[in-house]
Amino acid sequence: MQERLELLFETFLKVRSVAKVMREFNDRGLELPRRDRHGDLHWTRATTSAVAAILKNPAYAGAFVYGRTRLRKPSDGRSPTKAPKPIEQWRIIVKDRYPAYIAWQSYEKIRGIVSDNRAEYMRNKTRGAPREGELLLQGIAWCGRCGHKMYARYKGGAEYVCNHLRSHQGLPACQYIRAHRVDAAVAQAFLTALAPAEIDALSCARRAQQQTYKAIRSNAEQQLERRRYESALAERQFNRVDPDNRLVAAELERRWEEALKEVRAAEEALARFESPQAIAQITVGNKALNDKVVRLSGRLPAIWTDPSTTDAKRKALLRCLIDKVILDRGEHDVVRVRIVWRGGAVTEIEVKMRVNSAASLTQGAEMRERVLKLARTKMHDDEIAAMLTNEGHRSPNCPDKVLPITVQRIRLHAGLKGLTEQRTRWRHSPDLLSAQELAGVLNIPVNWLYVQIRQGRLLIDRHSSGAHLFSNTSHVIEAVRKLHNHEFDHLDLRITEPHEEGHSHG
Repeated sequence: MQERLELLFETFLKVRSVAKVMREFNDRGLELPRRDRHGDLHWTRATTSAVAAILKNPAYAGAFVYGRTRLRKPSDGRSPTKAPKPIEQWRIIVKDRYPAYIAWQSYEKIRGIVSDNRAEYMRNKTRGAPREGELLLQGIAWCGRCGHKMYARYKGGAEYVCNHLRSHQGLPACQYIRAHRVDAAVAQAFLTALAPAEIDALSCARRAQQQTYKAIRSNAEQQLERRRYESALAERQFNRVDPDNRLVAAELERRWEEALKEVRAAEEALARFESPQAIAQITVGNKALNDKVVRLSGRLPAIWTDPSTTDAKRKALLRCLIDKVILDRGEHDVVRVRIVWRGGAVTEIEVKMRVNSAASLTQGAEMRERVLKLARTKMHDDEIAAMLTNEGHRSPNCPDKVLPITVQRIRLHAGLKGLTEQRTRWRHSPDLLSAQELAGVLNIPVNWLYVQIRQGRLLIDRHSSGAHLFSNTSHVIEAVRKLHNHEFDHLDLRITEPHEEGHSHG
């Protein structure tokens, strides 16, 4: 019984959810010790209420307490009901009064996690349990203007919304912030902070996996031993009954049969742990973790973006280091992100957002004047765009550069015409080929190249001028030729030479 309770606390600290502990125990056929209304011990299937009652009981932390509840009088005149008090309002707490299963600090941590996971987290201002859904900051995003919690909304595009004042006071909503770039910036800050501890984390995971396997198997063995004892006891009681007392004999026979069924179920549960498949799984798992400890240094971003890593796991990982994230959308195109880490440290980030027009940019007016000034000197749009990019400007829908189309729209809106002799080709160095030039070398339609790029079979980054430029090397030309001849399904040219893993044989 003691080991079963210890396993319950260990499992909760690993999965951090009452419902997950309940499912873990029931999936493995492990029961919980409970007292009935007469005070007698019996073993029963795990439920969320039973798991929560054990986790919240301070006696398991070795403490005697008094005054955990108060009477609440309903306004409709019904009978008073008991309501729990916060732990800081308990009248008497005597620590180290009983043998403890967990330390008092662990008990306080467990209570905090359970409280944090409550479903009505918007009302209670808790973070809520990590759930499926792509928005990383669900439950930990706060408004930097009014100080209230923001909620995740997926309808009409993923975004964080603060409408507390609108809901409670009829005032306009504070903020609507698109989530994609904010989530990416917070995830990058998290991965940067976690990188030094990556190998230690993998080593801890390996040890935790081994300890969990041993603990669960030990509990399964003890459960089988207890079931066999109960079966033997039921058999002795049946053998000693007077056969003439048919009602008692029938009841004892039924109890014996039930005990034998439970013995068989416990034997099957233990057999699953001792099967070759289970042993192979734990062996392969340990080997995989060993390999990760040796080879995965610096690969945490790849694990983070791996499809097998669920959204709920990413959120749970994020909460291990981040307490909350405060968002403040400025008047223009920048969101100020304030990350409050566990322990009180703070990181501030500015995230550039997409806007509808150049006038909505922080430096929109300055960029417009610069574009018009350069356009009057008869510079081409792509040259102006490259110059503005170097000066730190950007387009409304591009976070890191100015596109020629943005320059063209500003120029035309001001009534300035372009050069009478427009260039037919992009200016570029001789070691690069435009799409038109590459098509001429390979004797293929240039539109075929653009179709492959648009459909994702040919991956290539745009030049700062906005054009697709290819390296003028035999390797690149031959790789594109093979793509055209269907020898490759995909081709990745986002580095200098064709990427060996970016294409496959058709």
